[in-house]
Amino acid sequence: MFWTPELAYALEDAPWPATKEELIDYANRTGAHQQVIDNLAELEDNDELYEGMEDLWPEYENATDDLYFNNDEEEENMY
Repeated sequence: MFWTPELAYALEDAPWPATKEELIDYANRTGAHQQVIDNLAELEDNDELYEGMEDLWPEYENATDDLYFNNDEEEENMY
């Protein structure tokens, strides 16, 4: 499973908590990148509820800090 902040962003508004099947359905309905769907398909087949992106990718919070930091820099350079 390979996650990046951009891929994880596709699930930011997912209906948490959610099962694997619910997340795959959400990703399909919202037109998420195929890598997101592939990552979700690699999860174990069980009825476990995932509470948030951190359950799928523990480094998510640190990765989004970098993503938002870079966006702030880009916005400053635009003006």
